[in-house]
Amino acid sequence: MPSPRAPRLADPRLRQRLMTGFLLVVLVVFAARLVMIQAVNSQSIASEALSQRLVTKELTVPRADIVDRNGVVLATSVERYNVGVNQQKIKEFTRTEDGEVVASGPAGAAEILAPILDVDAAELGAKMIGDSTFAYLVKDISPETWELVAAEKILGIEPEPVSKRVYPNGSLAGNVVGFMGGTSEGTGTVGLTGVEAAYEDELEGEAGSLTYERDSTGAYLIPTGVQEETAAVPGEDVVLTIDRDIQWYAQQRAQEAVSETGASQATVVVQDTQTGEILALVDSDSVDPNDPAASDAEDRGARSVSTVFEPGSTAKVITMAAAIEEGVATPLTHFTAPYKYTTENDQTFTDSHEHDKEKLTLSGILATSSNTGTVQVGELMSSETRWKYLKKFGFGETTGVGLNAESAGILADWDDWDGRQKWTTTFGQGLAVTALQTSQVFSIIANKGLKIQPSVVKGYQDEDGTFTARETEEPERVVSKSTATQVLTMLEDVTQDGGTGVLARIDGYRVAGKTGTAQAAGPDGRLTSIVASFVGIAPADDPRIVVSVILLDPKTEIWGGTTAAPVFKDVATFALQSLRVPPSTTEPTLYPTTWK
Repeated sequence: MPSPRAPRLADPRLRQRLMTGFLLVVLVVFAARLVMIQAVNSQSIASEALSQRLVTKELTVPRADIVDRNGVVLATSVERYNVGVNQQKIKEFTRTEDGEVVASGPAGAAEILAPILDVDAAELGAKMIGDSTFAYLVKDISPETWELVAAEKILGIEPEPVSKRVYPNGSLAGNVVGFMGGTSEGTGTVGLTGVEAAYEDELEGEAGSLTYERDSTGAYLIPTGVQEETAAVPGEDVVLTIDRDIQWYAQQRAQEAVSETGASQATVVVQDTQTGEILALVDSDSVDPNDPAASDAEDRGARSVSTVFEPGSTAKVITMAAAIEEGVATPLTHFTAPYKYTTENDQTFTDSHEHDKEKLTLSGILATSSNTGTVQVGELMSSETRWKYLKKFGFGETTGVGLNAESAGILADWDDWDGRQKWTTTFGQGLAVTALQTSQVFSIIANKGLKIQPSVVKGYQDEDGTFTARETEEPERVVSKSTATQVLTMLEDVTQDGGTGVLARIDGYRVAGKTGTAQAAGPDGRLTSIVASFVGIAPADDPRIVVSVILLDPKTEIWGGTTAAPVFKDVATFALQSLRVPPSTTEPTLYPTTWK
């Protein structure tokens, strides 16, 4: 039997028509797809492609400077570099000499750079191995060192410019200037204390941005591609009221006082009475902002505006001013001051030293710092009246000096005073203040009864040199010019023979002031520490400065007249000479301190 025949192949013309039809369908599909891409979705696809090529980088400017009143730089930003490596590119690095390869890859690059960067070549080479497009090799090198690195022209070695905050004067005014540190969110560094923190916005300015197109590798900018830039706005220099030289001397003298008296802390405030500007704000053991971790936590801020204590007898000035302003006494009013005095509500008070009954004028009570006499003056006014004067002189509220950590102190409402506190507040106990608040009281007296807001910041200066003064509150009248003048004369009695502030005298200048000794909270929170102080005004005939000296726990003696007054004398003398204040040309006409 014949074998069956194989099936006949299709007609070639049919096959051709089928193939043509199939190709037409494919072409139609591609054409439709092309129309969708180029006509319908072209814009969105192009935008997506562009977005993949675009890179946006933040543009920053160096943080602005902090300078003293004369332009001396206390904080500035310097250019530094971090060095990184593109680990993919470094693999292709080769260096030839006379046609021969002398160095190649990570190992060769490390051998070249190790001496420049002062690191171990093996450790450096290990950091260059991998697939990252940027890995850190070293951080915080100088521009000069980076220039040496760049001169080697090693493929894959890349710079990262950074700004570093430095403080050229070290611990000088470190308590005022403050320092920088990282945020809790890890988003960068910000001011943590002092002016650095309080004026973050003014110093930092506003960041800009640069958007550009890069190639498919992500390594190179496309010169003809998209480039858009929003310029960064530089910050403003913060100009302090601090005088670098006066701050330096006061800081040195405060440290000496700690050594001489055995005190645990010393604070000195120097204030211009005419403007309210703080010329020096000193805390012993001040922090070095270049290395804040080296200081104890309590020494990293400004205790002069944050730590409170009972002012003691320096606050008697307010009681005297209130009595004169209210018309219940004059500097010549007679009082009999015993060593021990009991009030009508059966509260007994004593003076610092035992003595017979003394016939003292109001001025004499202040000159000898008699507690029993001061309580009698307080009895001439209601508690509410005396409380109002404490408030008017600034107790119980911040001064607005310009530092974030400022304390308002402690001043209870008069109707919350207990039977004893009702009287202790007349001589500076039963309430708490800062060193700056104490200084402000005497500044008011020196400035003829006007309270001028103290400030550590004079204003702001932009990159064009335009200066803008810091806004402060309008002066406020606390007592009349007549009252302030009388109290100022009474304070001169304190530095005369028989007064408690004899050691505060300055040759050639008339000095008015007040000593103070009071209790303060110790480490256990109880009143187991002593605060010795002297606050003075010079020259008394034409006031220019107030200087406050506060010593915590002096061991040699507890009296402000023997421990703090000599510090006042030295600091005030230096400040008067620095400011070129002429000596006094008149002799004081003082009030009698006793009567017969």
